[in-house]
Amino acid sequence: MEKKIRVLVAKAGLDGHDRGAKVVASFFRDAGFEVIYSGLRQTPQMIVDTALQEDVDVIAISILSGAHMMVFPKILELMKKNNMNDVLLTGGGIMSEDDIKKLEELGTGRLFGPGSSLKEAVEYIRDWYRKNKKIPNEE
Repeated sequence: MEKKIRVLVAKAGLDGHDRGAKVVASFFRDAGFEVIYSGLRQTPQMIVDTALQEDVDVIAISILSGAHMMVFPKILELMKKNNMNDVLLTGGGIMSEDDIKKLEELGTGRLFGPGSSLKEAVEYIRDWYRKNKKIPNEE
């Protein structure tokens, strides 16, 4: 039986808007991923703890609050402390192109700004998984 890609969809900080995260989680599930949704108001520590407990392959952060320049670096730091070198940190939300570039330079995976395609996000995660988890191409 083929292993499903396990994705944690998380909402960080005081961001109280979760409709987008729920849409992403549903889309990922429909694409064949195994999805864990964290719920609202998660701290970076809570997100990393959940990722460890659930043995996820991907952490996908949905952030609309403007705190992405604090949240993503903190999650990266906690991931490094926990030797989560084989877990992808990706996400999306309201972020400028400059901020996206800075975060990707710090070590996040691809980040998706406003108007991004969910299909693109799915393909990005699948491609990352194939390359980093040594899984042959399914097609």
